[in-house]
Amino acid sequence: MTITAFAAPADSAAYFAARLAFHTDVADVHAALAAGAADFTVVDSRSTAAWDQGHVPGAVHLPTSHIPRLAGEFLDPARPVVVYCWGPGCDGAARAALELATLGYRVKEMLGGIEYWIREGYEVETWEGKRRLPADPLTAPVDGGDCGC
Repeated sequence: MTITAFAAPADSAAYFAARLAFHTDVADVHAALAAGAADFTVVDSRSTAAWDQGHVPGAVHLPTSHIPRLAGEFLDPARPVVVYCWGPGCDGAARAALELATLGYRVKEMLGGIEYWIREGYEVETWEGKRRLPADPLTAPVDGGDCGC
């Protein structure tokens, strides 16, 4: 038995539809970028040291504290933004998304951040060039297929 009651189906549908309007995952972002079909700009909101360690290829580096001052210089206000930070244990992407939304940008948070990007075996750019680590079998299918999500 659950501690609280289940929501009505219509309430559940409304909640999950709203949730999907605010979040995306690394697999969907990667698929859109790989297909050349990304209708959004990816923003890495971490520090320069973190950016240098590895970031999503093609991402814009815009640390959260610089967003109010530099967003207009680096981002097209008509183009949606997908923002990420370290990973699920970090609220940096949520803070960056709030800053961007306050400035009038349409924005989603990439769930899992760079941690899950790397754990799923996707390539990153570093100050030394591009690299790819093997996928973590606990987060990505070992046969190279998608998760079926």
